Amino acid sequence: MEVIAFNGSPRKTWNTATLLQKALDGAASQGAKTKLVHLYDLDFKGCKSCLSCKMKGGESYGKCAINDALTPILKEVEKADAILLGSPIYFGAVSASMKAFMERLLYPYFRCVKSDDPVVSLFPKKLKNGFIYTMNVEESVMKQPGWCWDKHIEVNEMFLRRTFGTTESLVCTDTCQVDDFSKIDQSLFDPEKKFASRKERFPQDCQKAFEMGRRFASGA
Repeated sequence: MEVIAFNGSPRKTWNTATLLQKALDGAASQGAKTKLVHLYDLDFKGCKSCLSCKMKGGESYGKCAINDALTPILKEVEKADAILLGSPIYFGAVSASMKAFMERLLYPYFRCVKSDDPVVSLFPKKLKNGFIYTMNVEESVMKQPGWCWDKHIEVNEMFLRRTFGTTESLVCTDTCQVDDFSKIDQSLFDPEKKFASRKERFPQDCQKAFEMGRRFASGA
């Protein structure tokens, strides 16, 4: 069993990366081989719409034709048994690196056909997958009029499910962005409440991430 996690945050030791590592720890507790990839360390861009992955009889049919730092990573995904994606929410969506990664990861396997279900996945097997989101707003804000975070998460789940199979999401809200709010021009958030949330809620989110990874590796 091999589980690969992809960190879509530029930070390697903060909320998103920590939760992904906890998920990998959960998988490792069941004997899985694990790997954490920091997307911001890689030199790559998103889909460039060359459509090589859709060319009939083409050598790149069903796979991304771009050759860059992401190429060997995409090959590793096909050999993995489970993948975990993680990203902070920036302006209502995942980070730029995660968005670019998802374009390159998912689009080559999408085959659009004329039928009742217009999408057929070319991925060669079912792949366990999950997504961990971090955001500094409270959970109640997600469903307020004008904010579409929950819809963004639903769309990502749809694409992951159609490509790889059953998916699940862990949404961690009210996270703490910094360890010293006095240096940041952002008065909306109460530092004391943020630190209290990190002390009380974040360990619970870490446990949920651990259990996600454990389930992926155990087949539960």
